[in-house]
Formats: sequence, C-alpha cells, structure tokens
Amino acid sequence: MNNKVKIGFVGVGDISGIYLENLTNLFKEVEIIGVCDLVRERAENAVARYNIPKLYNDMYELFADPEVDIVLNITRPNEHYEVSKAALLAGKHVYSEKPLASTIEKGEELVRIAQEKGLLLGGAPDTYMGAAIQTSRKIIEDGYIGTPIGASAHLICHGPEDWHHDPEFFYKHGGGPMMDMGPYYVTALINLLGGVKRIAGMTKISLPTRTITSQPQFGKVVDVEVPTYVTGVMEFESGAIGSLFTTFDVHYNHGEKIEIYGTHGTLIVPDPNGYGGTIKLLRPESGDYKIMPLCFDYPENSRGLGLADMAKALQTGRDFRSSYKQTLHVLEVLESFRKSSESNSFIDLKTKYTPGKPMTKHVLNGIFED
Repeated sequence: MNNKVKIGFVGVGDISGIYLENLTNLFKEVEIIGVCDLVRERAENAVARYNIPKLYNDMYELFADPEVDIVLNITRPNEHYEVSKAALLAGKHVYSEKPLASTIEKGEELVRIAQEKGLLLGGAPDTYMGAAIQTSRKIIEDGYIGTPIGASAHLICHGPEDWHHDPEFFYKHGGGPMMDMGPYYVTALINLLGGVKRIAGMTKISLPTRTITSQPQFGKVVDVEVPTYVTGVMEFESGAIGSLFTTFDVHYNHGEKIEIYGTHGTLIVPDPNGYGGTIKLLRPESGDYKIMPLCFDYPENSRGLGLADMAKALQTGRDFRSSYKQTLHVLEVLESFRKSSESNSFIDLKTKYTPGKPMTKHVLNGIFED
C-alpha cells in the first residue's frame, strides 16, 4: 500500500516485540521506518528480524529524520515525559506507552506543546479498542443492564520482583500498581461509563523494601518510593459510582476483572490488559450469568491498534480514539487517588472526557475506516 504512515521507535525493550510484530504484519497502513535504543544490540536485532530500513544512533537522530511521521515512545514510564517532549519540540507526532507522564502537570505541558505546534499526541493503552471492551460497551449502550449505576475493578497481585528481569522501576517514581496497571482499568471504565467527576482514595506503602528474587538481580533489595496499596471510589459524570483497587502487596489467584452494575443486570468484563476474554451477563430473567459472544474485531493481542488508528487520523484529518483527551484524563484519575489520600479530601477532576466513536468492522483486518 502506498503512502503508509512511517513510525520511528524510541525504545526496543520488552513490550516492543508485539508492537514490531503487529505494525509489520497486522496493520496495513503503517510502516516502521527506523528504531533506536540505549542498548544498541536490541535495535540491531529488531532491524535484522523485521527488515527495518534505519537504525538511529539516538532519539535525536530519529527526531531529525524527515521521513518519520510518528514517534512511538516505548521507554520506561518515568522517561515518557522527556522523550515525548523532545519529539514534540522537534515537530513530530507522538504516540506513547502508558502513562502519558508521571504527573498531571507534565501531561498538561505535553498537551500544550502539541496544541501549539498542531501535532497529534496520544497513547496506550489501546486494549479497550479490542473485541471484549467494545462488545461490553455495546451491551451497555444497547440497554442490556439498564441504567449503569456502579462498577468495581481490581488488580491484586504480589508485585513483579519474582518474575520480571528488571523490576526495580515498578517501585520508583512513576511506578506502583496504580500507575502501572491502573491505566488499563481506568481506560476501560471511562469508555464504558464516561468521564470521572471526582475521586476519594486511600494509599499506603505496605512494605518499605522489596527483595528481587528473579534473575539477573537476584537478592537485590529495593527501596519502595510509591504507594503499593491503592484503593478508592470514583464518581462518574453520569452519576454512577465505581471502586478501583490495585496492589502489589497481596497473594491472590482469582484473576483480574471489572464488574458493571445496572438497574436491570450485571456485566462481568474480562481483564482489561487483554483484547479478548469471556464476557458474562446476568439478567433477572435467567438468574445466572450467560457468556456473551464477542461482536468486534481484534480479540487477540493487538498492541499498536491505537497507533494504527492515529495514523489513519493523520492521513484523513479525522479524530482518533486514543488521543491526549483520553490519556490526560486517565492520568489525572490515576494521580487523584494518591492526592486524595494525602489531602484527606475528595479530588474534583479538571479534565473532562467523552468516549470516542466505537470501533467499526472493516472488510480487511488491519485497515481502518476513514
């Protein structure tokens, strides 16, 4: 296909593999033009495996390349702001891994730069664009649970130090269970129930240090700098009230999920870290949960879906779903749990959010509507 949107990767770490695979083989309207990474070997391996035309010495060389249309920022969370800011100042459109930045103030600055320069700015997660959340959204919008009045969501686990090869950053500024995994849950919730109006939260650091038991840092003791037990309630603009609980402190094996409660039924939404999964609907007529079929595309791991949608928007001038309007609102929600706990008060959100257009089917998978 001619006139593909060209993507430059900054960062070729763990999450990059699925981006490389999908942007090469699934999404038909984009092309990876080049990559760079602080560990040059990673970039060299990506270039060789995926036949990528260019390997940049650093991100500034990538930003200076006129062939790069969109910078894909998949660095570590606490590096997102600096990399995205430099790319925007260089005149590049930016799509970032989650979160948009480590603080709402830094996120607002990125938005301001993008607006001043007329650039697109968006980011992950894009799992809400997959088959499960889109089907759940249709079930709710079609009235199968009546009027939504509440929700609950949780991510409960004992942290990444026993399986991740480099888990220290999860416990440093920009990390923690809410900033790490919260974006999936909050993004799903606001696409199902609309924007959040205010938040009350409580947080704590349950364990002041963590001992890494995975390789290659086995035995290293890490000081915990961010809350690892974060819980609270959200009042949505619609009037629905939802709870969200994330922790790295608990041994638990019941899985992750979201429940949406309505006046005429309850919907169980699968793990929002994935694109598919099992949806269950309880209606009073049956008295039990029924498995609902997935009615949309992309049930498999489709990372890059939001980026491909952004690329289509760049080509056509239409809006795209994973824009800063969403990622900035999500960031403010994430931060507000901590701020509420610290101030012992409700936090009224400044940002507003209205869900974008639902996904539509295309005759060819990997092609987006105009």
